[in-house]
Amino acid sequence: MFNQLALKIGLIFFLVILTVEIILFYILYTNLVNDRVEEVMGDLLARGNTHRDVLEENYTPSTMNHVAIMESESDFIVVITDENGEVITSSDPVESEMSSLIEHTDYGEIPQSGAILESNWSEEKYVSTDSPITSNDTHSGHVFMFAESDSIERIIDHLSRQFLFVGLLTLLLTVITVFILSRVITRPILKMKKAAEQLSKGNHNVQLYTQRKDELGDLATSINRLSQDLERLKNERNEFLGSISHELRTPLTYMKGYTDIISRKNISMTDRDKYIKIIQEETEHLTDLIKNLFELARIDHNEFDIRKESVVYGDLIAIVLARIHPALKQKNIKLTFDCPENLIVMVDPARMQQVLLNILDNAIKYTPEERHITIVVSQNKNEILTTISDNGDGIPEKDVPFIFERLYRAEKSRSRASGGSGLGLTIAKEIMELHGGDIRVESTPGKGTTFIISLTKEDLDEQSIVD
Repeated sequence: MFNQLALKIGLIFFLVILTVEIILFYILYTNLVNDRVEEVMGDLLARGNTHRDVLEENYTPSTMNHVAIMESESDFIVVITDENGEVITSSDPVESEMSSLIEHTDYGEIPQSGAILESNWSEEKYVSTDSPITSNDTHSGHVFMFAESDSIERIIDHLSRQFLFVGLLTLLLTVITVFILSRVITRPILKMKKAAEQLSKGNHNVQLYTQRKDELGDLATSINRLSQDLERLKNERNEFLGSISHELRTPLTYMKGYTDIISRKNISMTDRDKYIKIIQEETEHLTDLIKNLFELARIDHNEFDIRKESVVYGDLIAIVLARIHPALKQKNIKLTFDCPENLIVMVDPARMQQVLLNILDNAIKYTPEERHITIVVSQNKNEILTTISDNGDGIPEKDVPFIFERLYRAEKSRSRASGGSGLGLTIAKEIMELHGGDIRVESTPGKGTTFIISLTKEDLDEQSIVD
């Protein structure tokens, strides 16, 4: 229970808000209490000053008695003394606490505007003020006002009860607010947790609400995209494994079948030689397939080394053309080649030859006899482009976006005569991306296909073009 995210967030919010509320309530309560005490003391002093003003205008025994009688009906006590502190009259009997304050008053220190003598309501029985009487510029006496501390305590108790009620109400509202807030925050997170659990179990068909315009909405969108990517990868993996099993099973079936045939005693030497040649061809095909698979595995694990060096691009292409010359001659395909002289590039020579061989091998396979292949190397401000064009059958439009995918071939029959393993173009694209370049393809069915290999000039040597 205590490991639930909603509970943890709720407790954190509750403790933070409760701490802030306690601090604010304490400050507010203290200020209000002080204001109320100051208000009571100010009223008490003002009441004493009012009596003082009356006595200054008519300082007679009858006036003093009138003041005492008037205060006897109130909650306050008035004590009038002469200039030496001797009690002349009072509204109530003078208690020892009152006498102590009167006797210990330093009358020389009391200003004409009056003074508060005692304000410690929490420890003393009375709070009191002193208002000096001056008649005809002569110090004539004092008006002492007393109020029981219980009256202030009643005010403070009433204020405390109000604060307690408001505090409990605020606490209840805080708990409700924190509960709702924690649920609002954690509900989408819990949904994402369940979605992640479904993904881990192999169920990639998860959909989360993505209309939120905040980080949770972005996270939900990312999880939805991840589920789609996982589903796509799952399908690709299954298709890849199916294709691999097909590619491996076919040559092995040929090899086993023809091996059984040549093991017969009554087979002629001519047939034996023919079947051995087929076995050799299938062995070479199987070897190439396994080699390509290992190269893809190394690329996936970042173990595919690219060792760039400065090479003359035209010479590198010439080496490739020499290797494919027998295949071109066999199909009577004409090839033209145009490249700026002494163009130097920074590439891995072996890997770059592999790219060119894979693309040219693909062009030769899909170009009918007595057709034409063109290689043109050009450059612009940012890159060097190698364009390889043929006027063969072209690639169907629906297949163009997928030709660089692993084991994908537009020729669905998987005929050995019309197509390879479907890994050559994949490896070529991966190699170019490791070089910081790219391969694009443009094709029109019935008119031919063009592969465009781009190398950014950022990957070139400073002396990339020799005049």
